[in-house]
Amino acid sequence: MDEFHKIRRLPPYVFEQVNRLKAQARANGADIIDLGMGNPDLPTPRFIEEKLIETIGKPRTNRYSASKGIAGLRRAQAAYYDRRFGVKLNPDTQIVATLGSKEGFVNMAQAITAPGDVILAPNPSYPIHAFGFLMVGGVIRSVPCEPGPAFFEALERAVVHSIPKPLAVVLCYPSNPTAMTADLDFYRDCVAFAKRHGIFLLSDLAYSEIYFDNDPPPSILQVPGATEVAVEFTSMSKSFSMPGWRIGFAVGNERLIAALARVKSYLDYGAYTPIQVAAAAALNSGDAAIEEIRETYKKRRDVMVESFGKAGWDIPAPRASMFAWVPIPEKFRKLGSLEFSKLLVEKADIAVAPGIGFGEHGDEYVRIALVENEQRIRQAARNVRRFFDGADKILHNVIPMAAHR
Repeated sequence: MDEFHKIRRLPPYVFEQVNRLKAQARANGADIIDLGMGNPDLPTPRFIEEKLIETIGKPRTNRYSASKGIAGLRRAQAAYYDRRFGVKLNPDTQIVATLGSKEGFVNMAQAITAPGDVILAPNPSYPIHAFGFLMVGGVIRSVPCEPGPAFFEALERAVVHSIPKPLAVVLCYPSNPTAMTADLDFYRDCVAFAKRHGIFLLSDLAYSEIYFDNDPPPSILQVPGATEVAVEFTSMSKSFSMPGWRIGFAVGNERLIAALARVKSYLDYGAYTPIQVAAAAALNSGDAAIEEIRETYKKRRDVMVESFGKAGWDIPAPRASMFAWVPIPEKFRKLGSLEFSKLLVEKADIAVAPGIGFGEHGDEYVRIALVENEQRIRQAARNVRRFFDGADKILHNVIPMAAHR
């Protein structure tokens, strides 16, 4: 049977191949240390859960909620942006609460994209940055992930050679998967470019609170005039360890926010009201909780860099995010990231995310998530050491097989 048109536009989900191997290994009794999916393992702070429970017991909170988010939640997000970034936002016209940043991004793509519209997206990048637009008929033109001169050279080439002119540029810093960060000067240049060419900027800032240096990642909306061209997506999943709660935000340009709100009004009634009330409490009173979560990831990062380094695998220390973007060891590089990731499951009882899943320019890397405790990370390093010790024998058996796949 032929696949539906939109399904045909999506490539095979490479992460599923690793997940299948992982599930099979666990079914056979293996203790797989899962550093693949960026699925926070830390508990949601108790005061947030208590607010949820308290609200559930109140009358009428089980009714349909507000598609764009209840007023108190939007006001809490505005207060957060003012406190964290010094950015003033109108809760009524510049903020929409979303079912996680991923849903907001996809529905923004649906709201603004006509068939054939060109979107400039980094490669490698989080898959939805490209496929959210591909699913609605957009065309993706890849640009470098690193925020530097090559990025702007690629933007300028795209404007000259794309028909029609690009509609929007996707930004994601701290980056998933590469953990690269951007500074305010970079964002100033992005805003100037967007205004010069009449292009929108869509900034994914989901990892804004997971940083390990003294300088917090900035918001693009800190640039004067940025709201004329930019919308930013944030999430409570990582900052407050609330991934399953599905609360995020889109904020910024009023025209884009209105378009998103219009589409969402046809598709959903917003998150369950008690969840929104608890999320507002988190934003208003949760700065200490954020600091504790951030410190936990920093300790895990330091343990991973140290223990994996001793095992013979140098991990570039990420400055932000909950991921390390790690070159495949030279000896295994010819396998590519998918086959190497499969080997780690089969021979080292470790699951990681193959870089090819984030774009073809990621195929010499794997993404390792900081979603296991320090003891488990050290265990993973010991597994890596044993894996490397037997590498020659493993490669002798594997490379002929890989060549025929």
